[in-house]
Amino acid sequence: MSERKVLNKYYPPDFDPSKIPKLKLPKDRQYVVRLMAPFNMRCKTCGEYIYKGKKFNARKETVQNELYMGLPIFRFYIKCTRCLAEITFKTDPENTDYAMEHGATRNFQAEKLIEEEEKRIQQEREEEELNNPMKVLENRTKDSKMEMEVLENLQELKELNQRQAQVDFEGMIDRYRELERREREREKEEDERETKEMLDRALVKRLRDSDSDSDSEKKEEEESSNSQSNKSSTDKPTDVLTTDKPTEARGTSATGVKRAKVESWEKSVGVLGGGGALGSLVVRKKPAATVTKPSPVATAAAPTLKTVSKASTADSKSASQPVTSQNGSSSLSLLGAYSDSDSNDSE
Repeated sequence: MSERKVLNKYYPPDFDPSKIPKLKLPKDRQYVVRLMAPFNMRCKTCGEYIYKGKKFNARKETVQNELYMGLPIFRFYIKCTRCLAEITFKTDPENTDYAMEHGATRNFQAEKLIEEEEKRIQQEREEEELNNPMKVLENRTKDSKMEMEVLENLQELKELNQRQAQVDFEGMIDRYRELERREREREKEEDERETKEMLDRALVKRLRDSDSDSDSEKKEEEESSNSQSNKSSTDKPTDVLTTDKPTEARGTSATGVKRAKVESWEKSVGVLGGGGALGSLVVRKKPAATVTKPSPVATAAAPTLKTVSKASTADSKSASQPVTSQNGSSSLSLLGAYSDSDSNDSE
């Protein structure tokens, strides 16, 4: 199975590279390449600015009869983006840069021009000194004289500054103390402000806590009142028979005093010894009394006492309500009959 990406080609045994025809291309032929402007330039025709980094489809060619240490120099042709005027520049391997040729001017190259001028002057001087030793001596004396003048001017400037400079040490110390005092005051104000803010936050927190406590107390009171009402409503109907609630206790409970706690066994059974609902049903056992034999006189007098008590009760009833007989006689006749019977019994 063959490879998917074939890097080598098959050459047959009878392959002769000299038989391959060679292309006869001109040496100054041009190629279309994609490049970016190597520097800022301005078109001479329309004045359009072309900034560094703008992309162009340029034509590239090799410059004839120009080499730098065996390196070829290339020329590029671009067109202005506004007026389509042709602009050309070429490579400068000597300075590792590009050189402007035609159609535009390079911007921001003042420093470069100064450097080139200094290099030219230095080169001319070296050429003069190479063949003329008297010129070398003149240049040295001129350089030493210029250096001495520069040192003298510098010393004069220093002396002038020392005469004009009046250092007030007391003023400097006062200013330093003033700065320290202001710094301390600022720190003190910041501390006071922070403490005030902390106290305000604590006060707000306390007020919130007190409000929450009062709200909780109100809620507890409402819950207790609701529980009491629910308790009274949920009591069994039969609890009325088993509980003893005197009028005094009821009155005090109505006024807001706490009621006496009723035990659970008292609720279910009730108080046996009181005057409650079940008090009349329970009879307490009385202690056994000594029995004495009554005399005959006392036994004879007993029925009379009973009749007297009955008569007295009847008199009280007749006094409160008039009684009429079937025969239409008044209550006075009955009272007279009772009095006669009492007199006979006494006799």
